[in-house]
Amino acid sequence: MQIELKYGKGILEFELDPNNWTGTLFPSTYETVGDESSIIKSSLQNPINSGRLGEVVNQGETVAIITSDISRPMPSYKVLPHVLSELYESGIKPEDITIVLALGSHRGHTDDEKAHLVGRDVFESEVTVIDSDMNDCVNLGICKNGTPVDVFRPVVNSDRIICLGNIEYHYFAGYSGGAKAIMPGVSSHEAIQANHRNMVHIDAVAANLVTNPVRQDIDQVPEFIDIDFIVNVVLNAKKEVIGAFSGHWKTAHRKGCDFLDGIYGIKIDGPSDIVIVSPGGFPKDLNLYQAHKGLDNAKHAVKDGGTIIFCASAKEGFGEHVFEKWMLTMTASQRVAEIKRNFKLGGHKAAAIGLVQEKVEIIMVTDLEKEIVQKIGFTYCSSIDEAIEIAQINQGRHAKILVMPAAGSTLPIIR
Repeated sequence: MQIELKYGKGILEFELDPNNWTGTLFPSTYETVGDESSIIKSSLQNPINSGRLGEVVNQGETVAIITSDISRPMPSYKVLPHVLSELYESGIKPEDITIVLALGSHRGHTDDEKAHLVGRDVFESEVTVIDSDMNDCVNLGICKNGTPVDVFRPVVNSDRIICLGNIEYHYFAGYSGGAKAIMPGVSSHEAIQANHRNMVHIDAVAANLVTNPVRQDIDQVPEFIDIDFIVNVVLNAKKEVIGAFSGHWKTAHRKGCDFLDGIYGIKIDGPSDIVIVSPGGFPKDLNLYQAHKGLDNAKHAVKDGGTIIFCASAKEGFGEHVFEKWMLTMTASQRVAEIKRNFKLGGHKAAAIGLVQEKVEIIMVTDLEKEIVQKIGFTYCSSIDEAIEIAQINQGRHAKILVMPAAGSTLPIIR
């Protein structure tokens, strides 16, 4: 069998014996129904388990709209005009609306970045646009898992809270979206630290909402502060809106998660001995920090003690300073232990890779230097044919091999 994988801006070609091949996983194709504006408008006009925005808010109330920062693909500038239009029709004044860009523990935005995120017209209107501040939070209680519920003061002081976001798989929170706009979006450093250190829990994995301790914290937040309405969207590979889900913070979010599963969640009968992975080529494998998502998704398809052949150019190296330092100076187990003690952005992805390394062997086909690949605990191969040969020596000539050509946007789900 002749198979092709995207690798950087090129292609890797290789052959597999059909007796070894168990399948090739691609995201489902989905035809957009209507343009993006129509999808968003229809969602707002037909909210899930909720009245329309005009029935939720009252004239004279203050409204906080929480949406994503620049590190997320959420197209706030496409969604906000429709949300604001409904609020204005309900008698809410622009000067009573604050758009909060949920930084979590990320850096603040420049004015140009704020204008880009919310749209120039919104930014230059009477609506206030601010960054959240993890040092200006109000404690509202403690979650059952011991995580403090600390929320940005302007959000707490608002009469109504609307949360925007996009829904995609999240490798330790299950999914993005929903109440995640508040926890960790507009939470304190202490709260984020307490919540995120649970990422090493066995149930803190993509697509798990029920027993996942990270998501349990997120979904308990509305017990302490009301989320009055959400608008969550699902995007395609081109970052276009293909689905929108408005209404109740939980039921609308779950509908969006189900929609996502129907496109990007691919059912498999069981784990394979060897999984050959490409994050999807440029820009998804531009650096190791970006390529990580494909590796993390692949862990759901490989048996314990199996082998992942990780084909990622990573031409620009690690892609993030803290991530690089952790990868080069700590073993896999040390990274996992350190994130429990001291959650740190950048380090969290190094720890996530450490969790995969504790489970399987990783053979890497890459533009990274051999010495670097070996230093981070991977096996280096100069070609995919060499990688397959080594994997079959380790796993046996009859080993079952699964291929994931778009691993960055494909989640294997065992039936």
